[in-house]
Amino acid sequence: MYFILSKVLLFLILPIYWVAVLLVIAAASKERKRRKRFLIAAIIVLYVFSNHFLLDLFARKWDVQFQPLNNKQHYSCAIVLGGFSASDGHGGGYFSFSADRFIQAIKLIETKKASHLLITGGNGNLLPEGFREAAWVKTQLPQFNIPDSAVLIENNSKNTFENAKFSKVLLQKTHLPPPYLLVTSAFHMRRSLMLFKHAGIPVIPYPCNYMVTKEQVKIADFLPTSDALSTWEIYIKEVVGYAVNYFK
Repeated sequence: MYFILSKVLLFLILPIYWVAVLLVIAAASKERKRRKRFLIAAIIVLYVFSNHFLLDLFARKWDVQFQPLNNKQHYSCAIVLGGFSASDGHGGGYFSFSADRFIQAIKLIETKKASHLLITGGNGNLLPEGFREAAWVKTQLPQFNIPDSAVLIENNSKNTFENAKFSKVLLQKTHLPPPYLLVTSAFHMRRSLMLFKHAGIPVIPYPCNYMVTKEQVKIADFLPTSDALSTWEIYIKEVVGYAVNYFK
């Protein structure tokens, strides 16, 4: 029920819908001053959430920063969170904008920093089809000469809470010693760490897929862009998800 509710009410936390509601209220208002206030509010909200400068300030505080691993430390398993691939609608899959999670997982195996990969992710759609992310990702690994014996898959989870819950069961069965590396996008790492630690899984963050660079501020950063608006939506989902999971 919680999963379904989170999907249905998702629109309530996205800025583009806030703007739409404000515009509808403005259009429906018969009083000129009231209409003007709501129109100005819509413009302000749209500008704030389409502004790269403000986005960058927030993201640099929210993102978990990468810390180089100890060269002498070897890890039995790198837990790779799904959300970096999706169904192509024809029985296969494709890599999405978060594919750096997959790239870093391959890198950890190739550089001998981890001996096993645990790919966790099923299908997070409200109306799931037959596609299961972890299962599809496993079919891609032989192309990189990674043997099946080095890959664990968990393909029933629908969200990060279940990623942690089901991964714990799988790790207990395999007896791979902790701590484990936790591989996911920098914007997603803060919430993931909280849930995995709450589940009692000792993990070390290995963030990747940074969406905000550390370039110098430019005048263009203050101009509204659709890219900033869509990226803000990702961060807002994470912040709300973190708060809900914290109090839950």
